[in-house]
Amino acid sequence: MPFAFTLLASDPAGARLGRIETDHGAVETPAFMPVGTQATVKTLSAADLEEAGARMVLANTYHLYLRPGEKLIDELGGIHRFMAWPRPVLTDSGGYQVLSLAELRRVSDDGVEFKSHLDGSMHSLTPEKAVSVQLDIGSDIAMVLDECTSWPCGRAEAERAVARTTRWARRSLDVCGPRVRRGGYERVLFGIVQGSVYPDLRERSAAALVSCDFPGYAIGGLSVGEPKRETFDVLARTAPLLPAEKPRYLMGVGLPEDIVEGVARGIDLFDCVLPTRNARNGAVFTSAGKLVVRNAAYARDERPLDPRCDCAVCRAYSRAYLRHLFNAGEMLGPRLATYHSVYFYLHLLSDMRQAIGEGRFAEWRRAFYESYRANDAQPDR
Repeated sequence: MPFAFTLLASDPAGARLGRIETDHGAVETPAFMPVGTQATVKTLSAADLEEAGARMVLANTYHLYLRPGEKLIDELGGIHRFMAWPRPVLTDSGGYQVLSLAELRRVSDDGVEFKSHLDGSMHSLTPEKAVSVQLDIGSDIAMVLDECTSWPCGRAEAERAVARTTRWARRSLDVCGPRVRRGGYERVLFGIVQGSVYPDLRERSAAALVSCDFPGYAIGGLSVGEPKRETFDVLARTAPLLPAEKPRYLMGVGLPEDIVEGVARGIDLFDCVLPTRNARNGAVFTSAGKLVVRNAAYARDERPLDPRCDCAVCRAYSRAYLRHLFNAGEMLGPRLATYHSVYFYLHLLSDMRQAIGEGRFAEWRRAFYESYRANDAQPDR
């Protein structure tokens, strides 16, 4: 069915329960999207993701544009067929990756010129091209090209980025409008609010984008080094500026506690590389906090990664075995750790959805912090 968002319930503090409908299926919100940078969530198959509970994944436009190329993906039937993923896909615009390569790019009002990190070839990314590339990739939700500022960010720089992002968003709409049907299903375009930590600039950016009537809105430019209190203050001020009847997406913010606070402030969609990247290096997320399973303390630990988790990894394997796999350089180690962390994130969001629906999110949030610690979960003494 065509793209739609339904707000089902809300918490007095601002947490929202909703549902996004797309031609590739529904996504219950708030939801976490595992990051499939190159049309793959590293170490996991599409079947793994389905089993873990994923309902939408994110793919990286910058990387797919450079390799294998959006035209090839289109020729082979689009991103869903290419990666054997039947459910919704969201693509970023590629702008964050380009703009983060400070020594390899030049930004102007027209767009961004950048040098490929693969072979040094030069490329140009304009707002129009960013949309066209995503249309060829075939995602259900595409993002406009925006200018994401770093931290610290002076007011003048943030103001220029807001003005440029607004112009680019309007130019993006010239390609296909806010939604278009192509290849038998509908694709939609989300706008991105910028403004660093300046409340009036966030308000200016949100107002300009809302006037464009995008089907959904993202909040960008956070978790780039600013203090956490600034992140949460910007969220609390910005989310209410966006239409209640449309989904709100917080880009790239992803520690478990950050997601809990984002949900509390009215955010519906999240993505982050942390659960998969950390897992490949032997650090997993659990209900008690982060656990570095490579540590010697777990050499004889027969407990699962998380005794409160019912994922396939925790049902079958011990911390001692996972530690052995990592120390032996076995590929199964990163795979099992990644599966667990993705499962943990997805079910953390599922628990929050249930709590919001039952009107007990504030109680759930307190209970989460009673058991969760940002430092390593402790081994038996």
